[in-house]
Amino acid sequence: MATVAHCLYCFEVLCASLGKRDHLSLPQVEDLWARFQTREQDALKKETLHDESNNLDHDPEHGEGEDLMSEPDEGQEDLLAGEEEPQAAEPATNKSTLQLPSISRLQASPSSASASSTPSSISASSSRLRLDDSSSKASSSTSIFSFGHRSQQPSPVVKDDRYPLFVTWNTFSGRGHKSLRGCIGTFEPQELSSGLKNYALTAAFDDTRFVPIDSSELPSLATHLTLLHTFTPCAHPLDWSLGKHGIRISFTHQSRRLGATYLPDVAVEQGWTKEETMVSLMRKAGWTGRSREWRTIGDLRAIRYEGEGADCQWNVWREWRDWVDRIGEASKDK
Repeated sequence: MATVAHCLYCFEVLCASLGKRDHLSLPQVEDLWARFQTREQDALKKETLHDESNNLDHDPEHGEGEDLMSEPDEGQEDLLAGEEEPQAAEPATNKSTLQLPSISRLQASPSSASASSTPSSISASSSRLRLDDSSSKASSSTSIFSFGHRSQQPSPVVKDDRYPLFVTWNTFSGRGHKSLRGCIGTFEPQELSSGLKNYALTAAFDDTRFVPIDSSELPSLATHLTLLHTFTPCAHPLDWSLGKHGIRISFTHQSRRLGATYLPDVAVEQGWTKEETMVSLMRKAGWTGRSREWRTIGDLRAIRYEGEGADCQWNVWREWRDWVDRIGEASKDK
């Protein structure tokens, strides 16, 4: 399933690219995020117990000098019984085993990616397929629209940590307005470590609808990851559910085969009906007909799919990465 750690890794590779430094691996990010969360949870437990102890110290029903923790009241017993035993402190990590790339000041650098002349007004989950790399070529050769020999049963959820995926970058204004900044993905199952890295950078720098992201935008940035699964051919173009399914279409228009996709949350975010979604998606693919004529396209084919999503904003990554740098420096001093 998609996790916050996956989103942190997207931020990690983006910031490493902008800062011209090495990045942590996905297993490192997952391990350090778990340790960071445990630290935060332990701190919250201690604070809660401290506050409750202080409240009991001022409880007039208890006599002065009474040992409150040795004979807790019934409510206190329930609380303490529900607490886990404190875990032993982790041993200091040897300098040779903990290698954390330091995060230097991020430098904006020119990108070779081409700028887009057609920025999108669609929401953060509007998506584009990258068609110019090796994985996308593989995707096109195993197209999900090869209906001729395809089973009508839904494809199973991928179990081996290989997923079709989309990485989305959004920016948030001071008033909380969300704007799409880049979104690219693939329907070809990807090994997560390489897939997340490739598409985090591709969505940031190579989405031709936008200029490449630079370091000045990082404080307003957020990422959304969607892992796709359960692809099913639709019996008809509206054979899918709003808010549950993403939709991918393919059709012929003016002697050209066109296609496009919307991720599962796009239609709901835009407030569209299923028919409005289909018309918008066909226009996104390049169709120029009138709205009421979309049903006349005889070879319109649709695939529905589901997605697991996770989000992360810059401030979460920044707090976590500062902690990572601190423990990295501490390990060097020992």
